[in-house]
Amino acid sequence: MNTFGSIGCLVTRAAFNFGKVDIVTINGPSIDLNCMVCMFQYDSTYGKFKGRVKAKNVTLIISVGAKKVIISAPSADAPMFVMDVVHEKYDNSLKIVSNASCTANCLAPLTKVILDNFGIMEGLMTTVHVITATQQTVDGPPGKLWCDGQGVAQNIIPASTGAAKTVGKDSPELNGKLTSMAFHVPTLNVSIVDLACPLEKDANTVTSRKW
Repeated sequence: MNTFGSIGCLVTRAAFNFGKVDIVTINGPSIDLNCMVCMFQYDSTYGKFKGRVKAKNVTLIISVGAKKVIISAPSADAPMFVMDVVHEKYDNSLKIVSNASCTANCLAPLTKVILDNFGIMEGLMTTVHVITATQQTVDGPPGKLWCDGQGVAQNIIPASTGAAKTVGKDSPELNGKLTSMAFHVPTLNVSIVDLACPLEKDANTVTSRKW
């Protein structure tokens, strides 16, 4: 596990709960080991880990490198795979792959169901997203966009998202047909994706309920 922030902790938790993935090394050189134990054991949003965690036999581990790398974010050059959309195209010879973004993992399965059964002429995706670690806790100097300087607890902040572009890579039929936008709202957990699109085939209440 490369880095041990919020996502690293949660993925490691999920691996233990899943039971079929072994975490052999955690790369967190800037974090005290006992602090890592505490971070893993107690999460402010997701609660306490249901198991025992302790530091034992601390040693320096030097690795020759990972055999496989999964990137938990979109990638400009690594192949991207979203489960239930294009996962069957995965080739075991690939060394580095991307699982795309959390928003793309919401949008891609939804668009696939609609595309396969009704067709999509074009679409607008809006995601209402939780706050992220890169945002300001209180008002401060912004980055490129002035709105990024606003405190997250008091504001709904517009942001960019590449989810539509990612879906276009996974489903070439939708490449260039989708537009996306995002809003970060003052909440710590749960996001929503809204997709509005005119269909190529008529759909009534009865047929749409089947899916």
